[in-house]
Amino acid sequence: MTTADEPIRILIVDDHPLLREGIAALIDAEADMQLVGQAPTGREALAQFKRQRPDVTLMDLQMPDMGGIEAIIAIRGEFPGARIVVLTTYSGDVHVLRALKAGARAYILKGRVNVELLEIIRAVHRGEKRIPPEIAAELADHATDDDLSPREVDVLRLIATGNGNKEIAARLSITEETVKNHVTHILAKLGANDRTHAVTIGIKRGFIELEKRKEESAG
Repeated sequence: MTTADEPIRILIVDDHPLLREGIAALIDAEADMQLVGQAPTGREALAQFKRQRPDVTLMDLQMPDMGGIEAIIAIRGEFPGARIVVLTTYSGDVHVLRALKAGARAYILKGRVNVELLEIIRAVHRGEKRIPPEIAAELADHATDDDLSPREVDVLRLIATGNGNKEIAARLSITEETVKNHVTHILAKLGANDRTHAVTIGIKRGFIELEKRKEESAG
């Protein structure tokens, strides 16, 4: 860790070069911060963390090779004191909870980088935790909701990719009647009007992700 006279040493983990360059420029302009590394994947992040031992790590969630949640768990498994800020486009409560449970100390949306990032880095370095008000509100809205079971998530994911009950039953080696029961529970838990609405809610909250969505987003 740094002393009061040393800069905050920062590692950026994101698979989008332009975003890394933009954040690097913000950090380079601050006298109390120093960029010590950049990584495009979670696996490379773990390797660089071991080499550089940064004070604060900025971690994207959606990356090739190893995702952000897995990388946070891996890093904190070896370095429990690691201070990690999740930097993402995903505001769904499920994404947030997974990140916080993995050990992230702050969560910031990429659209707020220019406004909030530097202050959050300093706060996390001081040992504080930070969750933006809009993210906290999202968590509060769903605090008493029933989570989807792993099997229900599987069913919802297959619905999202255009499968009917018969195809889902075959893919999961269960009966069509069981699929229908899962769909009924999914609609009730998500407060959805129909299957399409359930998919929309599932993506927004972070229960499922679509490949197309990953490609179009900045992670």
